[in-house]
Amino acid sequence: MELKAENISFSYNKKRQILKDVSLSVNSNQIIGLIGDSGSGKSTLCKIMAGYISHYSGNVTLDGKEIPDRDYYPVQLIFQHPEKTMNPKWKMEKVLNEAWTPTQELKDTFGLKDSWLTRWPSELSGGELQRFSIIRALNPKTKFIIADEISTMLDAVTQVQIWEALINHAKANHIGILAVSHDPELLEVICDDILYFNEINNL
Repeated sequence: MELKAENISFSYNKKRQILKDVSLSVNSNQIIGLIGDSGSGKSTLCKIMAGYISHYSGNVTLDGKEIPDRDYYPVQLIFQHPEKTMNPKWKMEKVLNEAWTPTQELKDTFGLKDSWLTRWPSELSGGELQRFSIIRALNPKTKFIIADEISTMLDAVTQVQIWEALINHAKANHIGILAVSHDPELLEVICDDILYFNEINNL
């Protein structure tokens, strides 16, 4: 299976174009890295590919076909700041099960403790919340993961734990990953290939 973005262009206003004719592709057996400067438009591209932004020029396709806007989008975006994606008035069990009900085995794989389920988002650390975000994105219908700086705010040990679990799960389930990061050393370790954003954004 292939996720492809072709000739993506986007402007927030007439004076500032963010993306111009950006193209990239990810296969379901690949981890592709994307590296670039802050504010360059990487996160905007991620949102377009994951269906969060619909008004743009170009095409995002799955195996050559437009991705239908149904009840579940097969391209899931994991954000850098998990606390911003969770309802602060919900306890973590509700936050998790809003997306789907993961198995105990998957929760154990990502080190998600049962005691966290009865807590509020504000009572957990960034690393703990990010584990919830990742598991929420791993619905069995997910075909591709876009990981936008998902470990930037985490300590080195937690980074390794989270990436190892995500990569192992993705490979076992034929899920492709687009890994966006400022950290070239991380991408060199985890990725099959690395793209440089300034080389694919034709501004």
